[in-house]
Amino acid sequence: MVAKEQGGSPRVAAEAWEELFRAQVTLMRRFEATDDFAPLTAREYDVLFQLSRGPGGAMRMRDLAELILLTQPSLSRMVDRLSVRGLVERRSVPDDARGVVVALTEEGARLQREIGRRHVRTIRRYVGGALDDDELHTLGRLANKLRTAQRDL
Repeated sequence: MVAKEQGGSPRVAAEAWEELFRAQVTLMRRFEATDDFAPLTAREYDVLFQLSRGPGGAMRMRDLAELILLTQPSLSRMVDRLSVRGLVERRSVPDDARGVVVALTEEGARLQREIGRRHVRTIRRYVGGALDDDELHTLGRLANKLRTAQRDL
């Protein structure tokens, strides 16, 4: 007996991925067109958002790099630019001479909250406007399942 391939057919998986990817691209274009992230870029906002979820608004640079879709050198340059703007600061890790923690400043936390409130309203308009609550719950569960299946990265 031949074992059934887990995860469905390659074609169905590829089509589902393409739909998910195109939906994300379309929504990101919509968010950027409405200036959701101004005065930041979407990627700069993502850095502030991820930091806001860290303990005390901070996290190690290597942990932040795992959450952001940038290479380590690009993220480091972005953190430098955000630092010059007074939105984040680098701190050394007391028990690790090579470790670096990136932390939101008071201004960075304030700006993240301001942009976040605006962005949530836009998400509600375009995502919540297209899907009902049951569909949104299903989408959330499926996206989480897909993301957590990739933990070995």
